[in-house]
Amino acid sequence: METQPKISIIMPVYKVEKFVGRAIESILQQTFSDYEFLIVDDGSPDSSGKICDGYAEKDDRLTVIHKENGGAPSARNVAIDLAVGKYLYFLDSDDWAEPTMLEDMYQLAEKNDAQLVVTGYYIDTFYDNTHYITSDILEKSAVYTNRLDFRKIAYKLFDNNLLYTPWNKLYLTAYIKKYDLKFPQTLWDDFPFNLSVLRDVERVCVSERQYYHFIRARAESETAKYNKNMYQKREEEHQWMLEIYQYWNINDDNSKEMISRRYLERVVGCVENVTNCNCSLSEAEKKQEINSIIRNPNIAACGLVARPRSYMMKVLLLPIKAGNVFFTYWESKLISWIKSKNIKLFATLKAKR
Repeated sequence: METQPKISIIMPVYKVEKFVGRAIESILQQTFSDYEFLIVDDGSPDSSGKICDGYAEKDDRLTVIHKENGGAPSARNVAIDLAVGKYLYFLDSDDWAEPTMLEDMYQLAEKNDAQLVVTGYYIDTFYDNTHYITSDILEKSAVYTNRLDFRKIAYKLFDNNLLYTPWNKLYLTAYIKKYDLKFPQTLWDDFPFNLSVLRDVERVCVSERQYYHFIRARAESETAKYNKNMYQKREEEHQWMLEIYQYWNINDDNSKEMISRRYLERVVGCVENVTNCNCSLSEAEKKQEINSIIRNPNIAACGLVARPRSYMMKVLLLPIKAGNVFFTYWESKLISWIKSKNIKLFATLKAKR
């Protein structure tokens, strides 16, 4: 292998002893081999770090960094500073990738002198220990060679959930380091990091090919539990979306509709978070929280622009847009019940929203 590897793979590790071996194996089985694999053990209290050390002893492309627990953003940032590859790739330690992912991404980037490659992926939602349903996330392949062309179509990629996560992307290291881009120490750090990448990006390749398997429904997953700060975080993210489109000077109808619909769909999730079975608030407190959410003026503003894509979403939004706490509460209780009792049905309905 050359002194400078073509790709630096970065993976934070914390309490994933049941899954991390599969993630590592999916990289070792790649058809592309010219990489360094930087694994950051973020003070994991289980045997995750030892498992990674075992793999590193057998393959000198793997380097395991052990640090005190500081969260996934800090773990990724430590590795970014150490990375020497021409491109950066971020892997989550409880997911896995198809064998040709790195090779295909690298070839796309090289052929088109890309600063960013975005690919499709799979969401594998497990409804028991062995069975799952798969959602296909992708957008038609395309190459964008200037900022304006990319910014005009970015709404499609946001709409199809392709721009929020880091693991379906290959990043040009020189671009990341030119702007000193790092993962912020915040909840759901992926999105603000990618927004910082997208802010001034010029050359982007999009591939409809799917490689990455995002595994959903682990009991300890961030996406499966109650989060008392979810609503505040979604409001913050909405402002970030408005700000980047203002910075881009993009104000077309398609983009405005996407931003508005995205906001309302996430309000539904915020209300469900309140009625989540793991939320310890009393019924009165839950209704009070829901009232404060659905009274937000953003709902009325976005409701004038958004065009829900399914009849189900139109129905779900009716009591929210009407400001009716009673019906919003019981509607959300039903969603929470389905989510806790039948994850397969919940995932199916969510995919069709």
